[in-house]
Amino acid sequence: MRVPIGLVRRTALSAIFAIFVVVVPNKAVADATVFVGMNTITPHGWARGFSAGLTLLNLGFEVEYANAGEDNSQRTPGLQTGMVNVLVQTPMTSNGFQFYATTGGGLYRESLAEVQETHVGLNAGGGLKIRLTGQIRARIDYRVFSLRGAPIHSRPHRFYAGFNLAF
Repeated sequence: MRVPIGLVRRTALSAIFAIFVVVVPNKAVADATVFVGMNTITPHGWARGFSAGLTLLNLGFEVEYANAGEDNSQRTPGLQTGMVNVLVQTPMTSNGFQFYATTGGGLYRESLAEVQETHVGLNAGGGLKIRLTGQIRARIDYRVFSLRGAPIHSRPHRFYAGFNLAF
């Protein structure tokens, strides 16, 4: 007896859906962060940005944008980054601390006066989320970037602090 291909597909899709419902946790946590910090290439300027992410258990995904303005008087370039990252984090402790490591990649634009480079870059780093009250947390983060192409500074570092809202 021959089984219709449509029945096989529906059965396979139903099985995948059932496994997905059972295996994937029912509690996903989204969060958003606004931050300020310093890039090593712009010692007199601030980096500022925002991120938004989704976490399932201890694995998370995040989209981030940051901008550090250029300083022509110090000949330090500005740097804009747009990165997509993966985070691995510990569970929130009873003391309200959560450590994480992250890595990812995306696009950057470095500019100084008339010189500009737009290319791809990678980043890696880690940090700490500290529960302040309810769903509001402080976030401290350190990143090392590896910029491809021909940037003026190919390995900038960034340290930032910000407020994080979990929802």
